[in-house]
Amino acid sequence: MKPVERWSHHTANLLVGGTGLVYAIYRYGVTPKDPYSVVNHPWQPHAQHLHLLLAPLLIFVVGYSWRRHIGPRLRSRGLRGYFSGLGLAVALVPMVASGYLIQTAVSGNWRKVWVGVHLVTSGLWLLGYLTHQVRAWSQQQEGKGENPSGP
Repeated sequence: MKPVERWSHHTANLLVGGTGLVYAIYRYGVTPKDPYSVVNHPWQPHAQHLHLLLAPLLIFVVGYSWRRHIGPRLRSRGLRGYFSGLGLAVALVPMVASGYLIQTAVSGNWRKVWVGVHLVTSGLWLLGYLTHQVRAWSQQQEGKGENPSGP
């Protein structure tokens, strides 16, 4: 993966994942001062809007690297880091689909279902991304130890 792709992934995951985590904390982890308020924290709407505006960036970055990185690795098994990358690929579709379905659900019950799917798959995505990056970093460190005169 080229450095620009790698840093695009890091940036998109930090922005989208960060705003999603902040929104989730405001939405589910904060008790409003007013018991009749629909907003738990004054910054909750801003975190939600930023998350919604930044989410297409992550989708674009994943699509951008699909041809050169993700697709070839899915076709060639046996590579190190395959399972963490496969986990990311599996979590991507329900994470993205549920994110859009939350916004279009009319029924409160279906909205709860899509929120649950989105929270679970987004959590799996973030854990998978961290695992994938730690594995890549450890492989890089192993490579440096084997050939100290390398690039």
